[in-house]
This record gives sequence, structure tokens and C-alpha cells, in this order.
Amino acid sequence: MKNLIEYIAKSVVDDPDGVKVREKRYGREVVLTLDVAQGDMGRVIGKRGRMANAMRSLLRVSAVKSGKQVSLEIGD
Repeated sequence: MKNLIEYIAKSVVDDPDGVKVREKRYGREVVLTLDVAQGDMGRVIGKRGRMANAMRSLLRVSAVKSGKQVSLEIGD
């Protein structure tokens, strides 16, 4: 799941080297934090949050297959 978000983010941003995804596990729950360069924040969030919501939807589908709960936080 971490690799999925990293791949999507690197595909969208201008500075792919600035993309970092951190993962914290709390039992069955996984919290992913996506950090990008300040100038790329708008690209990752998208208009009206559509890009961020699309990434969260893909995570939910991936999480159901693995029997986990996943949430995505963008930024600090």
C-alpha cells in the first residue's frame, strides 16, 4: 500500500525526489503519511480534493483485500 501511494504521488508531482511516504501500524490499522515538496502540494490534493480522495479510495480497496484499515494523511 505504501508503494502504491508513492508511485501515484511520484507520477503527479514535479519533484519526484521530494516524495516521502511514512507508515505507522497500530494493530490492524495502518496510517500512511504522504510528504511532498511545498510547490507540489496542490498537485497531490487536486481540485476540490479529488486526487487525494482517489488515492484514499484505492487504499481502501487495497486494504479490504489484505484485511486491514488504512488511512492517508497528506502533509504534516
